[in-house]
Amino acid sequence: MILPQQFYEQDEVTTVARALIGKVLVSRAEGVLTSGMIVETEAYAGVTDKASHAYGHRHTARTSIMYARGGVAYVYLCYGIHHLFNVVTNVQDVPHAVLIRAVSPLDGLEVMLRRRQKNTLSPALTAGPGALSRALGIRTLHTGVSLQGPELSIEDRGIAVAEADLCVGTRVGVAYAAEDAFRPYRFWLRGNPFVSKAKGL
Repeated sequence: MILPQQFYEQDEVTTVARALIGKVLVSRAEGVLTSGMIVETEAYAGVTDKASHAYGHRHTARTSIMYARGGVAYVYLCYGIHHLFNVVTNVQDVPHAVLIRAVSPLDGLEVMLRRRQKNTLSPALTAGPGALSRALGIRTLHTGVSLQGPELSIEDRGIAVAEADLCVGTRVGVAYAAEDAFRPYRFWLRGNPFVSKAKGL
């Protein structure tokens, strides 16, 4: 079942980030089905979060989609190389977002391997936000695409995640955010090999 619109409009971005663990990110980029179970996320709390692209009401051509009604994709280019996929959350004009950091491959493994120029399945295939976007064919052109499908969607396939298996820590690569770098806004599935190896503070 595709997650309903109201799932994305919840007030607390951390609630959404936690709830996305165990859900399935589905892509039909280039007309080809690929998917993966979400095993790592990071929350970004908009205008009050120094790690967010929208901190201080920053509003640019790139970040304008963050102010849209929740339930659309925000994909930006990092270091001019990596396409990073985010889920826009909350209501119109509240620029919250959740970065999807890692997925465990499900559908379309051969396609994902080809896109990543790999011969065999290993955690490196989709561990890390840039890796998973490339494997699923997600690019900046998908910014603004609805997560109700058909090109991109997130599904609840009944995968249960025990509270004891849900880990919480600080985000990766946001030391510039001063005290906000220490917010416990990163969530991951304990023991899953596809969780990225990057460490928070």
